[in-house]
Amino acid sequence: MNLRLLSVHAHPDDESSKGAATLAKYADEGVDVMVATCTGGERGDVLNPAMDRPDVRANLAAIRRAEMAAAREILGVRQRFLGFVDSGLPADGEGLPEGCFAGLPLDVAARPLVELIREFRPHVVVTYDESGGYPHPDHIKTHEVAAEAFDASGDPGRYPGTGRPWRSLKLYYQGAFSREWFQALHDGMTERGIASGMGEVLADWPDTAPSLEITTRVRCADYFAVRDRALFAHATQIDLHAGFMAHPRDVERAVWPTEDYHLARSHVAAPLPEDDLFAGIR
Repeated sequence: MNLRLLSVHAHPDDESSKGAATLAKYADEGVDVMVATCTGGERGDVLNPAMDRPDVRANLAAIRRAEMAAAREILGVRQRFLGFVDSGLPADGEGLPEGCFAGLPLDVAARPLVELIREFRPHVVVTYDESGGYPHPDHIKTHEVAAEAFDASGDPGRYPGTGRPWRSLKLYYQGAFSREWFQALHDGMTERGIASGMGEVLADWPDTAPSLEITTRVRCADYFAVRDRALFAHATQIDLHAGFMAHPRDVERAVWPTEDYHLARSHVAAPLPEDDLFAGIR
């Protein structure tokens, strides 16, 4: 069987910061991996101070597409933009920009993904949970769109004109950047006498933050370096000296060698917990 995996994300760079080592591992093993990127990231910030220049901001849409192309090659996957416009991150009380992805009716926003699923015919679909992973309107909309497309693409009566029906077998939600992950890295660095910046993250962690039940842990530490190279390719978004890039990779490989997922829907029997997104399919 030629296994196929579709990973659905909101913006360029999300595929490299959430589950990228898993994608690289499966691609290296011969799985056909596709990334669907809902928006072009046009309204994103420039998070790398070294890239925060007027010429970059003026050409951000084109630059982010070029970054995505480079990351795709590094990961060894295919990638498709679904063609929607980034919603930005509105301030409290501020409305969404007209015509943006998060403001579209669900059937309009899901239609290109239904068409892609019916064309690509993935066995497994991966996306965000109901919270979006964090409360960005495009991430929440990506969850809604992916769940709708997963359920609808196998029904011949829904979304006519988008190709032959295809029922994907499993839908997973990303478990990236959990409190447990930050705690494990903080403890691992502290025990080794390494200064940890994770303590500040943990101290500010909201008590109301949702916690996702992890059902599936994919061992992929051998591909963390590939993940990092893909992240580096998104130069406008990654500060090499801060945030996710600041912890030692040997510590991460020792204390948390997996990327983690929640099995949200399945049309096949697979005992939990799992260590493979294709458990029950192979």
